[in-house]
Amino acid sequence: MTRVLIVEDEPAIAELVAINLRHEGFEVSVASDADVAVASVDERLPDLVILDWMLPGRSGLQLARAWRGATRTKALPIVMLTARAAESDKLAGLDGGADDYLTKPFSVKELLARVRAVLRRRAPQALEEAVEVAGLVLDPATRRVTRVVDGAPREAKVGPTEFRLLHFLMTHPERVHSRAQLLDRVWGDHVFIEERTVDVHIKRLREALEPVQRAQLVETVRGAGYRLVASTVA
Repeated sequence: MTRVLIVEDEPAIAELVAINLRHEGFEVSVASDADVAVASVDERLPDLVILDWMLPGRSGLQLARAWRGATRTKALPIVMLTARAAESDKLAGLDGGADDYLTKPFSVKELLARVRAVLRRRAPQALEEAVEVAGLVLDPATRRVTRVVDGAPREAKVGPTEFRLLHFLMTHPERVHSRAQLLDRVWGDHVFIEERTVDVHIKRLREALEPVQRAQLVETVRGAGYRLVASTVA
């Protein structure tokens, strides 16, 4: 489930946004100030942050800059939601690290649309949308991986970990991912297991894709890691 952190010191606004996000299937947590937000992100990295500018203590802009400057959070998607509507404020917010900037008062439907748009750009694996590469279809909603073989649909029996691994690779095709990167993005950045564990699950994933003739999608890049290659698959 996609995790969203709302950093907002006005309880009514935080509750409004949280209710609507939960209704759309998101897992939501709320932080009322910068210190709580930092602690929440340190404990568990969310898929996206909705960030107010004017907060007790540190401002949302300072938070965004700090997260962008740290290795662990530099790719964290951020939507800034604030009453500061001047063009100079918007430019400062975007330059400070926000992926999008929405001013109050705001439309909840527009906020949800912008959240999904940012996730598509920055963290497509977080969305519960079907993905297709080289005829292979992965559907997070049904937890199925299928492909039409010899004119008939056939399902690949993929385990839970292999499913998450394939989902990440399919939403980031053609890129090389190190074992450490895959551990962070698939297993979680606070999980401490051997990097060679990735090799075991890559082997299982390839075996699961054999019946649908797509094991060759997952390519080993010697000395670097793995990538999903669709360009050479017929």
